[in-house]
Amino acid sequence: EGNEYFIGLNQFFSKLEKKLYKIQNRVMLSRYRGKTKCNVCNGNRLRAEANYIKINKKSISDIINIPISELLIFFNNIKLTKNEKSIANRILSEIQTRVIFLNDLGLGYLTLNRKSKSLSSGESQRINLATSLGSNLVGSLYILDEPSIGLHPNDTKKLVNILKKLRDLGNTVIVVEHDEEIIKEADYIIDIGPMAGSNGGEIVAEGNFKDFIKQNSLTANYISKKMKIELPQKRRRSNKKISIIGARENNLKNINVDFPLNVISVITGVSGSGKSTLVNNILYPAISNLLGDYTTKAGEFNKITGDTNSIEFIELVTQNPIGRSSRSNPVTYIKAYDDIRKLYALQKHSVMRGFKPKHFSFNVDGGRCEKCKGEGQVIIEMQFMADVHIKCDACNGKRFIKDVLEVTFEQKNIDDILNLTVDEAIDFFDLNGEVKIKNKLQTLKDVGLGYIKLGQSSSTLSGGEAQRIKLASFLGLKNNKKNGLFIFDEPTTGLHYDDINKLLRSINSLIEKGNTVVIIEHNIELIKCADHLIDLGPKGGNKGGEMIAMGKPEEIILEKKSITAKYLKKVL
Repeated sequence: EGNEYFIGLNQFFSKLEKKLYKIQNRVMLSRYRGKTKCNVCNGNRLRAEANYIKINKKSISDIINIPISELLIFFNNIKLTKNEKSIANRILSEIQTRVIFLNDLGLGYLTLNRKSKSLSSGESQRINLATSLGSNLVGSLYILDEPSIGLHPNDTKKLVNILKKLRDLGNTVIVVEHDEEIIKEADYIIDIGPMAGSNGGEIVAEGNFKDFIKQNSLTANYISKKMKIELPQKRRRSNKKISIIGARENNLKNINVDFPLNVISVITGVSGSGKSTLVNNILYPAISNLLGDYTTKAGEFNKITGDTNSIEFIELVTQNPIGRSSRSNPVTYIKAYDDIRKLYALQKHSVMRGFKPKHFSFNVDGGRCEKCKGEGQVIIEMQFMADVHIKCDACNGKRFIKDVLEVTFEQKNIDDILNLTVDEAIDFFDLNGEVKIKNKLQTLKDVGLGYIKLGQSSSTLSGGEAQRIKLASFLGLKNNKKNGLFIFDEPTTGLHYDDINKLLRSINSLIEKGNTVVIIEHNIELIKCADHLIDLGPKGGNKGGEMIAMGKPEEIILEKKSITAKYLKKVL
């Protein structure tokens, strides 16, 4: 609050708020201001008067803060008078139906007060699915893109039952999916391939499951076990470790966890068991703070012990987009485009016209198309509808001015290069002796992204693709760096078995270079390849957050309380 010598923090910041028109004040405020829970409503967003009305001794704020699984019990056991029942009967049945659908979709650990922006894409999709089920529509076509994202194998069965319910109501359900359990339960399977990108786009197998499994396609071969993701020949052991003592953020029950160094540690458990809280809210901020980065505050825990001095840097590889601008793309992110621009600046036409590497950039003026600013498309703002994107008529979608496009290397201009897939570009640069560029692009191929185009806008990439581009960047730029801790949150999202194989090779190469990898994962094929498993549970929400088992996969399968162990036994 301040005193006679000191103005006080509150007064200082309120003084800045009065002059928000000054840019320096806004910058200053953004640097020191963050979101905290409102101390008036305690984060419930309602006035105190709203909580005076209670049903069975519970206010609306109590209702929105209990997990959906407990909410179901509350509404099933609600005590009402005969008159109240006649009034509330229809409303109650609607609430119960919708809450049952949410619970059956494996979302019983969520609360109604949970912010939608904090949900994963899989969770959002399943909530939308519950909405559709609640409306009891008939004769509709439902298209679902990987609804199993973020689902433990135990919850996948519930999802399959829901999809069958939709079908039985008289609807058509089309699912884009890599999950084996969902593929097995489909009435009709269409497999597209044979590979990805320009090497795909054909129907390679189709039919019901019995017919499909006999056909020769990558997916059929992996499901029939003709091809498989091999178990490691031996599990790595480590004498060094980091220990988190007394983790109790969110639903974690004061647990102690060991993370061995220079191995692959995988955190498993059903949805909502506390995996993300442990890794993203405690381990990552705690290590970051030790390394001098205080931008993220760690959740509640007692202490961090062990060989913390052995960690020199930490990277959280998320599924967030790779760039802030729509002009950012895979080739700029892995820094290969700098070398491509230098190569084009050395060509005969460039030297004659005085072109420098900057003329081949679509981020600065000089060589880019001035009408679309290097976007390749023009945005027409519509007042009451979504904006319309149309191809720029000045450059015909090629992003550069005519003079720049006339510069060629081996009969390809810069636009041709940006339209090549990674596989095609590797062959092209290898053939023409540009080994440095080829090696940088090779990292993208190694993580299973050979099918994406070099100039593909970051806004068109999926979360899983963005995560693998980041991994490729680390493999390329930090290939001489060791003693790092890499954290991955469900890196197998959107991946086929064959791509998981490639991903594992890339992750193993990080370990071989002297780094440590921690992964949050539900995919059993990746879990079985871990050196060290940490299984949380037994269930989600308030019924989770306990340490169920810790050790090698062969030790985990002996734990009777572990739900993961049941599925892990099948693949070991």
